[in-house]
Amino acid sequence: MNPNIKRSLKFSLTIAVITFVLAAIFSVISSSILGGVVWFVGLFIVLLIVLIGILFDMMGIAATAADETPFHAMAAERVPGAKEAVMIVRNADRFASFCNDVIGDISGIVSGTATAIVVLQIANLFGKGDGSTLQIILSVVLTSIVAALTVGGKALGKYFGINASTRIIFFAGKVISLLENKLKITVFSTTKNKTRNKGQTR
Repeated sequence: MNPNIKRSLKFSLTIAVITFVLAAIFSVISSSILGGVVWFVGLFIVLLIVLIGILFDMMGIAATAADETPFHAMAAERVPGAKEAVMIVRNADRFASFCNDVIGDISGIVSGTATAIVVLQIANLFGKGDGSTLQIILSVVLTSIVAALTVGGKALGKYFGINASTRIIFFAGKVISLLENKLKITVFSTTKNKTRNKGQTR
């Protein structure tokens, strides 16, 4: 099998497994939290989940739009986050896949589930059970609002992702640097290896 195809299949399988695990974790956590709070707190959590999806979508777009050249001088001066920013840009396809497809799609799914829970909470507050007219109306209204915020927010995020890609990726690089150097959490280890190999061939 072609090495590139084999590598792509391996990455796709890894992403699928990560998505399955994260989706399950986020769904359980969000459902548990929402089950124990009042509806307006639940609505705030829904909006927070939507915001997370928008931010990660913006970072994924920024990775594909950014140029690694501005980061080389900073990396030479050992500026924290610059080396990681170069890694992100060199592996933009994988970084974007993780941000847009994994986190972005999971946020969309979880926000939909969370919205349904909030709708049920509000309906129960008015003493209306499953299938009531109030619940149907609330479901349509809140789902439409969440969808509009998600699509509109991602459209705005794409604008900033393209036009402020350097700053966004540098920020992401600093976060990764903090995770790896301060908290000793390995992030994108395959990305490091790939970057190192590229540096040796230049």
